[in-house]
Amino acid sequence: MKSAVTTPHKTPTSGATITALLSLAGLVVALQTTLVVPLLPDFPEILDVTGGDATWLVTIALLTGAVATPIVSRLADMFGKRRMMVLSLTMMAAGSLIAAIGGGYLAVLIGRALQGFSSSLIPVAMAVLRDVLPREKVAGAAAMISATMGIGAALGLPAAGVLYDHFGWASVFWVSAAAGILLLLGILVVVPASATGTRRRFDVVGAILLSLALTALLLGISKGPAWGWSSPQTLASLAAAAVVLAVWVPYELRTAAPMVDLRVSSSRPVLLTNLAGLFVAFSSYANILSTTQQLQLPEITGFGFGLSAATAGLCMVPGGLAMLVFSPLSARVTARFGGRTTLVVACIVMIGAYLFRIAFDDTVALIIIGSVLVSIGNAMAYATMPALIMGTVPITETAAANGLNSLLRTIGTSSMSAVVAALLTGLTIEAGGRVFPAHGAFVAMFAIGAAAALLATLAAVFLPKPSVPRVVQVAAGEPSAEATSLTKI
Repeated sequence: MKSAVTTPHKTPTSGATITALLSLAGLVVALQTTLVVPLLPDFPEILDVTGGDATWLVTIALLTGAVATPIVSRLADMFGKRRMMVLSLTMMAAGSLIAAIGGGYLAVLIGRALQGFSSSLIPVAMAVLRDVLPREKVAGAAAMISATMGIGAALGLPAAGVLYDHFGWASVFWVSAAAGILLLLGILVVVPASATGTRRRFDVVGAILLSLALTALLLGISKGPAWGWSSPQTLASLAAAAVVLAVWVPYELRTAAPMVDLRVSSSRPVLLTNLAGLFVAFSSYANILSTTQQLQLPEITGFGFGLSAATAGLCMVPGGLAMLVFSPLSARVTARFGGRTTLVVACIVMIGAYLFRIAFDDTVALIIIGSVLVSIGNAMAYATMPALIMGTVPITETAAANGLNSLLRTIGTSSMSAVVAALLTGLTIEAGGRVFPAHGAFVAMFAIGAAAALLATLAAVFLPKPSVPRVVQVAAGEPSAEATSLTKI
């Protein structure tokens, strides 16, 4: 059965404004992931809970974000992208207000769960760019959103520290609420209400099965270090994820309007780009998690520098600024040499950066340089992937395809978080009567990051060679010029 397809109206005159607004959205979404991290050591006392309960304030946002991303992305392709962006920001702002006003652990937990919905905003924003911008400008605009996400993640740690020190912990959530409300108003005014997509039946069963599988998988991965990898809880979570996925995949292949079009997702360009995204996210998160911890370790360990949390957070800012510069640069490289070349170069940069981090970590400056180099490769890779995906999938699948890529990145970062926790608690030394992570834990972390970047490189190498843009079938055998490749693959 044919699906009704509506063609978006290209608005090149307002393209710069829309790109700027969506870039700010990327900045705010990235801030959500790191704003509460500096507060975790103090949350047990503030909220009168255990340390394990406090970590749920990170885990719950991760879970809701992972579940919301594919569902909201599919709904955006079906019923309009602006509508779903408004939904995501409304949930984020409401969650921030609940956490700020409630004051207790349950209110903050609910607020963090609602804040997690903001993760679904990014793939939808990427899809909006394809709707409203001329084809030749999409790659650069997507790269700009990727850049602001990088600097947002880097600024989250020091910004949260400053807010907490001067205005109290609730100020973090008040600022998040204000940012969400302002963005919501901006999107209602600036982003056109085009409803590109198909008014098909929503795959409720597929959405439920996928949500259950993702919840079980990420719960097992994120809580594995605390529960123990051989504990009944961890094994049950991972086993449940495998069983549900085994049911979900054949169901999606049979249904007429699947939650995730696995046939499109299994095409060579999309599959390899998603694999590269998984490994790049896994690799890059080692850089984010390790840098501040290494800088904060006391000097008595022999390799730490004893910096405060705020100062160590500021050391992440150069990496964020580097992402702001190199993300747009990657769009130019992609336009000149193709997305495959850009992605290969980005992954090679990450490999070299981690080897640099292993060899040179004697000073704060060298650690910052190593962190910046990893961020450069990460920025180029992330900026290239949306163009690679949007250059392959039908326009009616844009948000869903980008949502799947974002989801795999989430799984990658969650997996590296578990690996880092295992290394930092498993490889330790004793100094001054206290136990600290050993230097070997960081070396192993960077070696694993380099190995993951190598796997991402291999995935990128096997992407199809640059070719003449091809027409993509958008509905029951009907070609659409709007669905041609956005850039070389």
